[in-house]
Amino acid sequence: MSTVVAKKDIQKDLRNDSYDVEAIRADFPAMQLQVNGKPLVFLDSGASAQKPSVVLERMDKMYRSEYANVHRGAYRLSELATEHYENARRTVATFMNAASPDEIVFTRNATASVNLVAHSFGRAFLKAGDEVVISHMEHHANIVPWQLLRDILGIVIKVAPIDDDGNFLIDEFKKLMGPRTKLVAITHCSNVLGTITPIKEIARIAHEAGAKVLFDGAQGIVHAGIDVRDVDCDFYVFTGHKLYGPTGIGVLYGKKDLLNAMPPYQGGGDMIELVTFEKTTYREAPARFEAGTPPIVEAVGLAAAVDYVTGVGLDRIARHEVQLRDYAMKRLGEIDGLTIIGRPRDKGPIVSFTLDNAHPHDIATIIDSAGVAVRAGHHCAQPLMERCNVAATARASFGMYNRMEDVDALVDALNTVKDIFG
Repeated sequence: MSTVVAKKDIQKDLRNDSYDVEAIRADFPAMQLQVNGKPLVFLDSGASAQKPSVVLERMDKMYRSEYANVHRGAYRLSELATEHYENARRTVATFMNAASPDEIVFTRNATASVNLVAHSFGRAFLKAGDEVVISHMEHHANIVPWQLLRDILGIVIKVAPIDDDGNFLIDEFKKLMGPRTKLVAITHCSNVLGTITPIKEIARIAHEAGAKVLFDGAQGIVHAGIDVRDVDCDFYVFTGHKLYGPTGIGVLYGKKDLLNAMPPYQGGGDMIELVTFEKTTYREAPARFEAGTPPIVEAVGLAAAVDYVTGVGLDRIARHEVQLRDYAMKRLGEIDGLTIIGRPRDKGPIVSFTLDNAHPHDIATIIDSAGVAVRAGHHCAQPLMERCNVAATARASFGMYNRMEDVDALVDALNTVKDIFG
């Protein structure tokens, strides 16, 4: 990753890269908001990103003039809605470089996608004594589903360690692989430390051990992108609302043959071939995992978000975010009494920190009066908090619309917190 650089150097880099952050900000209505009489400084994209106008307008148009239920209607409006819904699937498949749109299952969010794998793949292919390997950095959504499965089947959960800086220890991970290892489920990017894990190497090691591999890409796909065929993962999950799309839409990528070998997770309409009182037969993936009316408009909104970030350029967004991260690490590191939690070698634009004498919740509340929005708490990663010897942190997470002035506003607000708490 790039080294910490001065603000003037970052500004020069951004000019040379032709990344017009002010033009980007103009695309996001929330960037024009004021909070407590101050311009909003939104530093909580890691929880949920703001939405560009093109996403909002596309969903509005869909509801107003192109809406009907999909797949079942023989009339034109239903056919049009179906076309848009399935085009959204194709857009996501292209974005991830999936081999086929049939490898893309729409769910409610990343959590629902992990649960689908746990209870469909898990119940079909795991048995007592089989091992699932996760890491110390996992969000609760990639811990609890496996614990639920453990309580049902008697599987064993193993935890891959990290070092004190938050680096994923690949050699220690490799030692956990054994003949009973059936699944590896690891985050692509930590939502607390920002650690970007070596997913391609993880997938290779898992496959050499005969295990399948799932990556939680809720943070990773936003900042690092994903090529599922290059990585050769078996499953990859993410959510729309962190990728500048709507809530209520998530994605499960799964290799086609593997998805078709898995039983349905939920039953209902549209996922069946034939239903009698004696027996039901199921459609192939992805339909077998999309019971009931799907998130039609949300899928179209997600496709609009994918088109938007693709149009700006993932590489350009990533460079901008890395420069923001470097500047934030430098400025925050200059504050006496502030401790940055997580300094991995490969780090996304997420900075968690504590401040002497001030609880993270107090920090978030006080700086909100200056219009600065950060997240505070354990970030749904309590085992990681314990590993880092903290109860909670404040977290600033950056998006494509943030500026270095946002970092300056955060630092100024934190100095106010210091003044209040001495």
